[in-house]
Amino acid sequence: MTTESIPKFTAPAAKLWKSLPEQAGKLYLSNVWCGKCRHEVTITNFSGTVKAGDLLPVGLCSECHGDVARLIEMS
Repeated sequence: MTTESIPKFTAPAAKLWKSLPEQAGKLYLSNVWCGKCRHEVTITNFSGTVKAGDLLPVGLCSECHGDVARLIEMS
């Protein structure tokens, strides 16, 4: 998955996303905890921002379509 396929990232978030190895990015997106499903899911329809220097993709659970997020620590 490339940054170009994720148009909802802010510019700083896109820059951080590009700094991740491609395989790591895919792993982060497919390993998101859903509180409703109560297990790991894939995040879909997500956008990304930077919070306190870390990357924060926020989107929907691939199974129940509830809200999910994944904090990716960049330090």
